[in-house]
Amino acid sequence: MKRLTHGFSLSAQKALSEKEFIALFSIMMSLTALSMDAVLPAFRDMALSLQVADVTRMQWVVSALIGGMVFGELLFGPLSDAIGRKKSILIGVGIYMAGTLVAMGAHSLETLLLGRAIQGFGVAGPKIASRALIRDLHKGARMARIMSYVMVIFILVPMLAPSLGQLVLMVGNWRWIFGALILQAAIASLWLILRQPETLLHEARKPLHAGRLVQDALSIFARKEVVCYAMMAGLMFSGLMLYIGLAQSIYQDLYHVGDAFPLYFALMSGGAGIASFTNGRIVVRLGMRRVVSFALKLKFTAAISMLSVCLLFDGVPPMWLFLSIGMVLFFTLGLLFGNVNALAMEPLGKTAGLGSSLVSSSSSLLAVILSVIVGSFYDFSVTPLAVGFTLFTATAYGLFRYADRIKASYGETGE
Repeated sequence: MKRLTHGFSLSAQKALSEKEFIALFSIMMSLTALSMDAVLPAFRDMALSLQVADVTRMQWVVSALIGGMVFGELLFGPLSDAIGRKKSILIGVGIYMAGTLVAMGAHSLETLLLGRAIQGFGVAGPKIASRALIRDLHKGARMARIMSYVMVIFILVPMLAPSLGQLVLMVGNWRWIFGALILQAAIASLWLILRQPETLLHEARKPLHAGRLVQDALSIFARKEVVCYAMMAGLMFSGLMLYIGLAQSIYQDLYHVGDAFPLYFALMSGGAGIASFTNGRIVVRLGMRRVVSFALKLKFTAAISMLSVCLLFDGVPPMWLFLSIGMVLFFTLGLLFGNVNALAMEPLGKTAGLGSSLVSSSSSLLAVILSVIVGSFYDFSVTPLAVGFTLFTATAYGLFRYADRIKASYGETGE
């Protein structure tokens, strides 16, 4: 038997090196981001093919994916606690691939949205169970460090995803993009099966029992700081979803970049990859709370700056200015996502699977609601995006300070 650092026994298979572990789960978890972003360059082609007169309705293609994910996230956490992390990941990937096939063969917007919802439900499996698996093996600042390195690839993949979509469109139609997603899912699943041992021992598993799940859920939500961090994650995700939904129109309708859209999308997102890599190096030394506090302050400053230039330039600031401020906003996201999720998961211990479900589903639901509401005010200007980032960040900072006070009452530092 091979024993891991934190006391989990692995049968037969040898534990992965840290580099291979990070690579595997970066690819597995990036299915979510790739599914959201790879289709962005194809919105107009999809609308034409499916006879959708109002191109702005194509935002629903992103919302449907996240909406399905909300329900999947509620299932896969308890399921991973009951049957193990690997089986839960593989079941989720199977459902994801079925939804991808539905979307690939769609001949109406309604069928496409159904396929996207099934995709979202399924991709919750690798998203949630992978986090629980990481939580099995690591905790505290080390967990934040691993999550930060995972986030580097997790963010770099969606940066390049529109370029992948654009490349696919050069050799085929929009349906081929879904074929590429199936290929990635298959490769990641095979890698997981062959190389990653199960991390949840049979004696540590919890059978699915409604009464126990309700009791555990109530105990999780009784931790007010966990609720605060989950809402913070939702607010950060709201800004990202809002940007993703509006990006294609902003770059092509306001700045007329044409086929160069993937390049500008990647340029804006580049700061997040740099920040995630940086965070992996500094979080152990500085602590999660200090990094999050700095990132929120910087993000609010950047959001206010974007709103100010929008008001100054009638909603359409020069592209170089929009990109410059946007890169700072994305830099802060790279510092926030891994740390906020690690802060939320830290107190959960043996309920990590269910906790991951509740944190992710509640944050995803909040993100869908807020991004759709703010996105409905889109008037072919950058102003709604700037307003959204400003409101989301200000609220997140208030929640962060409140969580600090709660942890101080427990005698905890949050580091």
